[in-house]
Amino acid sequence: MTARAADRARYDRATAAYDAPLALVDLAAFDANAADLVRRANGKPIRVASKSVRCRALLERVLARDGFRGIMSFTLAESLWLARSGFEDVLLAYPSADRAGYAELAADPKLAATVTVMVDDVAQLDLIEASRAGGREVVRVCLELDTSLRLLGGRVRVGARRSPLHSPARLAELARSVARRPGFELVGLMGYEGHVAGVGDALAGRPVRSRAIRLMQAAARRELAERRGAAVRAVRAVAPELEFVNGGGTGSVQHTAAEDAVTEIAAGSGLYVPRLFDNYTSFTGRPAALFALPVVRRPGVGAVTVLGGGYPASGATGPDRLPVPYLPEGLRFDPQEGAGEVQTPLLGSPADDLLIGDKVWFRHAKAGELCERFDVLHLVEGDTVTATVPTYRGEGHTFL
Repeated sequence: MTARAADRARYDRATAAYDAPLALVDLAAFDANAADLVRRANGKPIRVASKSVRCRALLERVLARDGFRGIMSFTLAESLWLARSGFEDVLLAYPSADRAGYAELAADPKLAATVTVMVDDVAQLDLIEASRAGGREVVRVCLELDTSLRLLGGRVRVGARRSPLHSPARLAELARSVARRPGFELVGLMGYEGHVAGVGDALAGRPVRSRAIRLMQAAARRELAERRGAAVRAVRAVAPELEFVNGGGTGSVQHTAAEDAVTEIAAGSGLYVPRLFDNYTSFTGRPAALFALPVVRRPGVGAVTVLGGGYPASGATGPDRLPVPYLPEGLRFDPQEGAGEVQTPLLGSPADDLLIGDKVWFRHAKAGELCERFDVLHLVEGDTVTATVPTYRGEGHTFL
């Protein structure tokens, strides 16, 4: 029996009393992935990206481990909810236009001390100020560095279109704007190098493209390390008491941790290890989060139909955004139908051994987005469900 076949047998035994569709997290794999992130961070604390987990119980579990400290959230409403739930040190990773949320933040000493908001434009400071509604608490602010690699005099850009603050001088200019405004405190600097941390460099069957990606990423790391160091020096000249410099992501943990200017690493997807993180030379994780769909039809030889399955991930549309049938091994989508809204046909010889009601296990393309489809996660240890915990959705929250 292969390791994957053994996992399938365990998961089937563990969830025998539960009807699919369902989702689980294998705690042994989750914990092993957490330990590997800490190893790669080499002593620098890891701030957990909540969007990649979206389950309070699992956020609590990983933050209880040595090597993890703080949360990187994805909306202001989520940040406030986590802070009220007892989580400390919440960094909102994206600018917000949530006026009601800012009013709540500025009026509550506990929230204001716990949550740091992201800014990359004076207009965002203006919006926050106009949203205070009388709240007098100091708002903690983090600036975001644009990490993109620019070539040929800026005519070629590699990296996500996030912050407009590319140069150390631009960051220092905004830092001075924050420092001049009463009611704001500049406490952090962040830069997410998605073109390194979020792009696999070992694409199956595409050696030339993989080599090109590795060359690009090596150049990007060198350029960013130098520019980020200069940016930190420029911002610290304005705000000497800067508390943290955040960088990285699951795919670049060890590289970002090696930069002297960086004080903490962001990571989250590496806990669940979805399918988009299979194609990396920098690390190998264990798939920890899976979902199961039930076989409801057997339309012919070498084919079964499962209920549901149309769970595409965000990003540029393409086959890599679809979940993949994982267990039993050897199943594939019908190319004419893909993953369906209500039903999904699957092809391959393993289909002939599946019966009505059997479970087919899938991996999502991305990490936390799986939790937008399920109210609960079944936590599995060995071949037993030891707990069933709500996702954000299960607690009544869909923040985006």
